[in-house]
Amino acid sequence: MEMKALVIEKPGTALVKTLPVPPVGSNDVRIKVMASGICGTDVHIYRGDYLGGYPVIPGHEFSGIVDEAGDKVTRFKAGDHVAVEPNISCDNCPACLSNRQNFCEHWKAVGVTMQGGMAEYVVAPEKGVFSIGSLPFLPGSFVEPLSCVLHGVERARIRLADRVAILGAGPIGILLSKVIQLRGSSDITQVDKNQSRLELARISGARKVSSSLDELDVEGYDVVVEAAGSAFLMERSLQYVRKGGTVLWFGVPKRGAEVKLPAFTIFEKGLTILSSYTSVRNSIQAVRLLESGRIDVSALISHRLPLEDFSKGVETIEQGAEGVLKVVILPNGKCSG
Repeated sequence: MEMKALVIEKPGTALVKTLPVPPVGSNDVRIKVMASGICGTDVHIYRGDYLGGYPVIPGHEFSGIVDEAGDKVTRFKAGDHVAVEPNISCDNCPACLSNRQNFCEHWKAVGVTMQGGMAEYVVAPEKGVFSIGSLPFLPGSFVEPLSCVLHGVERARIRLADRVAILGAGPIGILLSKVIQLRGSSDITQVDKNQSRLELARISGARKVSSSLDELDVEGYDVVVEAAGSAFLMERSLQYVRKGGTVLWFGVPKRGAEVKLPAFTIFEKGLTILSSYTSVRNSIQAVRLLESGRIDVSALISHRLPLEDFSKGVETIEQGAEGVLKVVILPNGKCSG
């Protein structure tokens, strides 16, 4: 039995190939992939500035249908609708035993160090697979990015009535806004150069939107979130947070990027500067919020493309044209949602 899969052979080179359908181990679940979102991490992998090696089938934001379950799998059967927590931990190293599975010393990740969801079929360990219940496949592909957002917002410890500035209004920036609103912020200011994204940010609950950093209130926010992976914005974020406030660097920068920070300013303002790496046991929260409708991602999907258009999808994201938000690959054709 064969399948089509998008293989990044080396940085900048991605081809659709016909490969054997991956076998199912005793503790594995094989999934027919219905929707697989292109993440900024996938872009970094495609460009050669992220973790992992080559060749690799990317894709870690996906949902689908259980095709076959291994003989030791107890939670799933063929036909179940599922999504995947792609970060696979050993559960027995010092980091895992301290509930820091995202820093597992033997970390592996579906779509990064393991073959991923930009294929008609993918195999994942049972412990990384989650039911999405009645959730359609397209919003189901947001379980992974939403779980990362939930982890980041938890780290920032946003309090009731906090004023928050979010630098970036792409899909992740909008998700951050939605979750921060659920945490009880009093108002959100969101900045982006893309006017269509700013309009969506406003519709999604931002009280103020702007295309210029100069319109932000200096030291006017309890929390400032960098959501674009820009070293420039990481540096500028310190200007807008109040004394004693919190800065969350959430976006994924290019590997090797550097930031230059004013040491005395950090000292004088008594800042908390945080980063956020993947997630820790947030998948069930993500599924519940999506399934309940408390988080609605329907407006975030701007493109639905076949496997063959993966490179086109990456270029569309990089160009940042008006109207570009989440680009979703449909390995098995049209799906619900």
